[in-house]
Amino acid sequence: MRPWILAILLVLPSGIALVAIASLLIYRSGQDAPPEVGLKASAVLVSQDGRSIGSVTFTQAAAGVLVAAKVDGLAPGGHAFIIHSVGACTPDFEAAGDHFDPGDVGEHGFVHSNWSGGSSGEAHGGDLPNIYAAADGSARADFFTDGVTLGTGRDNSLFDADGSSIIVHEKPDTYGETEADTGSRVACGVIQPH
Repeated sequence: MRPWILAILLVLPSGIALVAIASLLIYRSGQDAPPEVGLKASAVLVSQDGRSIGSVTFTQAAAGVLVAAKVDGLAPGGHAFIIHSVGACTPDFEAAGDHFDPGDVGEHGFVHSNWSGGSSGEAHGGDLPNIYAAADGSARADFFTDGVTLGTGRDNSLFDADGSSIIVHEKPDTYGETEADTGSRVACGVIQPH
């Protein structure tokens, strides 16, 4: 074997190892390694009168979380669908707290997301698209969000000290284009890891 080929083979593995280590270090400065793809969580949605009206599943992907919702018993039309900062729905849905906003850096609504050219550069991590109920009150939706993670020990983890909840609101979200008036909280579910 030629000496230069041997030198490349000896250097290449250590170079790859250095790149891998550097990637993990800069993935999110000061945070744990990327979360494990395939982590799962779910929430059972309960109405104001205590009935189970649906479920939401969360699946960790490489760069965010897939969210899938199945809900029944809603008023036809649009409903804001937002992750809230506390993992509680009792004694009433106000126990779920404000919108999930790690580090208190964002403004509500997608018009404030850094990819939309909004003024602040960052929206709430818990902002999700509206869900739309059909005439029979059923809604099905799939979303992807990079604003949250199911991994622990990260700023945007849904499993911080007080957990997180998902709320269905009475009215649709305007995504920050106008002042938010999403009406009352009509369903709530505490997000639980699997």
